[in-house]
Amino acid sequence: MSLFLQTLVVRSILSGEQAHRLEEFHMKKILIHYGICALAVALIVSLAQAQPAGIQAAFGKDAGTLSDKFTGLARVMSGKYDWKPGQGVRSVGDVFNLIVTENRMLAGALSGTPNTGAKAAPITDPEKLQEALKASYANLQKAITALSDNDLQAPVKLFGRDMTKLGALMLILEDQHEHLGQSIAYARSNGVVPPWSK
Repeated sequence: MSLFLQTLVVRSILSGEQAHRLEEFHMKKILIHYGICALAVALIVSLAQAQPAGIQAAFGKDAGTLSDKFTGLARVMSGKYDWKPGQGVRSVGDVFNLIVTENRMLAGALSGTPNTGAKAAPITDPEKLQEALKASYANLQKAITALSDNDLQAPVKLFGRDMTKLGALMLILEDQHEHLGQSIAYARSNGVVPPWSK
């Protein structure tokens, strides 16, 4: 039974004053519901405006976080770049150099200027490697934030495979999170605490 019909039935049973109070009660209830809805809409709109626009901002922020962590690990592991957990496995320095290479490759793919030059020699100097990590992430962030929504769907070739720029971005950043875990394990195996840990 609708609210209107309920009110009519109750009104016929109740006295005039009681019916008036019941009607006031229903009106207050409706106004409270409208007020709550209006507040919810206002909150949603303000939250939406506070969020950075687009997935590009989220990926750029993620690249910034990776930059801070890899650069911090490169600093605290500076005397252990040759260490590796076993034969046939990348060393600490190899992992950091791989990140620099991946960032250059991805930034080139995203910006449409792929690096076709010879493979760069591994960096062994701790300060130069830390700077190379920072610079490679700064270039990557610049390439990411320059992408339009349409650019994200543009085709690229990475590792000999066809994919979109978004697919390439997700592939490389996911891989780098795995290498971050690897680098943390390397640090812990050497008794080195990552700089952001307490």
